Amino acid sequence: MNWQIKPIDQTYAEPIQQHIDQKTKPLGSLGQLEILAKQLALITNTCAQQNTIKAQDCRILIFAADHGIAEQGVSIAPAEVTGQMVANFVNGGAAINCFCRANQIDLKVIDAGVKFPPNLQSEQLINQWIAAGTLNIVEQAAMSETQVQKALKKGAEIANQQINEGADILGFGEMGIANTSAASALLSAILALPVEQTVGRGTGISDLTFKHKQALIEQALTRVLNQYQLSELAQIKQSLSPIQILAELGGFEIAQMVGAMLQSAECGRAIVVDGFIVSVAALIASQIEPAINAYFVFAHQSDEKAHQIVLDYFSAQPLLQLGLRLGEGTGAALAMPLIKSAAEFYNQMATFASASISPVEQNSVK
Repeated sequence: MNWQIKPIDQTYAEPIQQHIDQKTKPLGSLGQLEILAKQLALITNTCAQQNTIKAQDCRILIFAADHGIAEQGVSIAPAEVTGQMVANFVNGGAAINCFCRANQIDLKVIDAGVKFPPNLQSEQLINQWIAAGTLNIVEQAAMSETQVQKALKKGAEIANQQINEGADILGFGEMGIANTSAASALLSAILALPVEQTVGRGTGISDLTFKHKQALIEQALTRVLNQYQLSELAQIKQSLSPIQILAELGGFEIAQMVGAMLQSAECGRAIVVDGFIVSVAALIASQIEPAINAYFVFAHQSDEKAHQIVLDYFSAQPLLQLGLRLGEGTGAALAMPLIKSAAEFYNQMATFASASISPVEQNSVK
């Protein structure tokens, strides 16, 4: 697929900054909210040629799928839990449901490849199933390149559908037993990092399981090196396309998130990135189309250790730091009120001129 993402037009940067600075407050006194408002306004001005930020209709998309490597005991939970949690999302019982209800966020759950899908019918549950989970990356490619392309297309379609229905902001979450293993492998391959830096404890595994997980991901990376006759990690990114890397090491939910992110940016929407796994999807999307970087809003800093590596890659300043490591889009949901607040002050807060505050009085505002 060819993506048409508009690079951010920096000619709008100065007037947007002036608009923010003229609000009835000391310069910079809203801190990171001012940076966020400027980013959202730049996206809006570039893509819609208007100076009003729209952030009323916020939605979270949770992409769920299973992973073949789960069969080798890299998680505290079996693969059956993925489908059980999908049912929990649909029934309203998960943390993400609580946060979406509290903040009036619409939630959709996408079955991208759940091995044991729940027998449920709901408008909230969208079937975009590719296969019953990926294959075991230790032994073979996770999926075919044809499946990657299908996943990208399906992800793009659901994002486009949500935007056509009126979504102003899309946030992304995920669910999939062993998907931290896939994300760690992808991160090692893309940034040429050893597994000691990219592999974390995910759901809270023991020391023994942690070492087992590291060894398995090391084997998966070695398999890729051998298959393409490469001698070091740095050559993977040089020799393989992002699509090939996704096929070798990824997951169906990760691939669909990549497609949805790329489509969101093409439609001129900010992309709210949750934790580690969603951030790795953002990293892959960035490899496909670097212009997407300006559209990412990083919701929080996860407690999964490798998340900071991805944040540093993007020079990102996440909105929240709460020690979260749940996934599901929980960090994205918690960040949505901040996004709405940034839009509201940008759109509605009075300027010194409109409030009839003189320059002398302006300097005394504290």
